[in-house]
Amino acid sequence: MIKVAVIQMNAQADKADNVRRALALMARAVAEGAPDLIVLPENFTCYSTDAALMARHAEDMPGGAVYRALSDFARRHGVTLHAGSMSETSADKPYNTSVVFDRDGREIARYRKIHRFDITSPDGASYLESAVVGRGENIVTYPLGDLTVGCAICFDLRFGELFRALQDKGADVIVIPSAFTYATGQAHWKTLIQSRAIEFQSYVVAPDQTGTFDQGAKRTWGHSLIVDPWGEVIAEAGEEETILYATLDKAKVDAVRGRIPVQKLRVL
Repeated sequence: MIKVAVIQMNAQADKADNVRRALALMARAVAEGAPDLIVLPENFTCYSTDAALMARHAEDMPGGAVYRALSDFARRHGVTLHAGSMSETSADKPYNTSVVFDRDGREIARYRKIHRFDITSPDGASYLESAVVGRGENIVTYPLGDLTVGCAICFDLRFGELFRALQDKGADVIVIPSAFTYATGQAHWKTLIQSRAIEFQSYVVAPDQTGTFDQGAKRTWGHSLIVDPWGEVIAEAGEEETILYATLDKAKVDAVRGRIPVQKLRVL
């Protein structure tokens, strides 16, 4: 069994302050929950609709200052750290990237967001992530104890094909750090997460950004979730900065898949 700590935070445009607060929240999680795995939300190092600002805060992986700080934290505290997502330098547009460090501080997974957020929300606001963020291509999983963890980020939640590919690679848990808008979160967040957990008979671990950003002009949903393979919510946040804890049990995954053997019965 694996104990997970999910960190919900309200990142702003100040990268140094965001990183300081993220490290403090992670230290609190270690002190009060002794987790095996800590997960941060999408864009935890910097969150703004200012594309130039986000690009300036991109960093090399490996080699960047935040990358090194996260690796050091994982090593010092003996935890696996799934670092939500942050901007990764590239020759073209920066990637929106999750990086995972093991208990020794070594990188064991790197996932670049595949599905970029190009939408018009119900409140009329338009977003065009593909204009400023490069597209990832690889399906990424990593081992954690007796579990296999699959990687996704935010808008990926709407694409069942990715979750199917992760299940085909053995994923028992899917981690999806997010920064859902308030309007889309209110309408779809919980329904989609529970649906993915049920459909793919996996734990879904979903840390979300919360609160306002861009000097209060924009707002994220919060309500981070941990859902089990039967679709039951086992931990749920409100709209404050907080930490959720839960235990992920391979036996629960196996039991659900044994009762309803979807993968074995699939014909398409």
